[in-house]
Amino acid sequence: MPPEDETGRVHCRLDELLAARGMTLSRLAELVGVTVVNLSILKNDRAKAIRFPTLTAICDVLDCEVGDLLVVTGTESAPGVS
Repeated sequence: MPPEDETGRVHCRLDELLAARGMTLSRLAELVGVTVVNLSILKNDRAKAIRFPTLTAICDVLDCEVGDLLVVTGTESAPGVS
C-alpha cells in the first residue's frame, strides 16, 4: 500500500506567531523579502514546500524555532509501530 500523503498533516502556526508578536503578514513579507501571497499560502496550510532560506528568515524575524512554526498534526503511528 502506498504511503499516505503526509503534507496534509503539517500545520503552519504563522497566524498564532504573528498575533503573539503584534505583526502583520505584510510586515513579515517585507522583512523576509517574500510576497504576501507566498506567505498567505504558507499560513493557510496550502504550501507544498518551503525553501530553507525562507524558513530560516521567517524564524529569524519571528524569533522562533522551526518547530514553533511548523507542527505535525494527528496521532496515527506508522504501521507496525505501537
